[in-house]
Amino acid sequence: MSRSLDEVVAVVDRLRSPGGCPWDRAQTHESLAKYLLEESYETVEAIEAGDYVLLREELGDLLLQVLLHARIAEEASAAQRFSIDEVADDLAAKMIRRHPHVFADAVATDADEVNANWERLKSAEKQRTSVTDGVPLAQPALSLAGKLISRVGRTELVVDFDAATATPAESLGRRMFALVGEAVSAGVDPESALRETTRAYREAILAAERVGSAEAPSGAVHSGTTDE
Repeated sequence: MSRSLDEVVAVVDRLRSPGGCPWDRAQTHESLAKYLLEESYETVEAIEAGDYVLLREELGDLLLQVLLHARIAEEASAAQRFSIDEVADDLAAKMIRRHPHVFADAVATDADEVNANWERLKSAEKQRTSVTDGVPLAQPALSLAGKLISRVGRTELVVDFDAATATPAESLGRRMFALVGEAVSAGVDPESALRETTRAYREAILAAERVGSAEAPSGAVHSGTTDE
């Protein structure tokens, strides 16, 4: 590791050691899970905003979560124990193994072929028996639907998904699912598409608020519903 990475590893080690930070010492993999998710979303937000100064900071916060989890694992029982060096070693080995067109004699002429090779190698390594294996169910619904539809699209499976809906919610869900299918077929990431539209909607809200603020008489008090 570089000097800077060595330093931040040493900082995390100090925080977790006796006499360190009571909050950091109290954390577990489970208690930190929500922060890992939050930092991931904040990193995505920085990318979407095109704020690369903020992105640098958010990547650091994301790295901190990785280092904390690895440091906690060093304190675990033998069956659950690993270090940040082992995390890095595993990653390097995986990247070399999954890129035989770079580190071996395989040939991949474009990104689609690289992705197909990656999925094939991953399935063989993990001995997966279903296209759904490895798809995290906890991800946002749009991303989950898009991932499953994309996985099926790379196979010859015929999925019977025409069951009648019993409730308005199920009917709406089917319609939204169909839209996700349209997005995947068009090569559009449904989660990103909706996020972009929603961000534009937020800007429209802010613009309307600015207009309303400019037009409101001095001292006027807004009344209406609130989410609070």
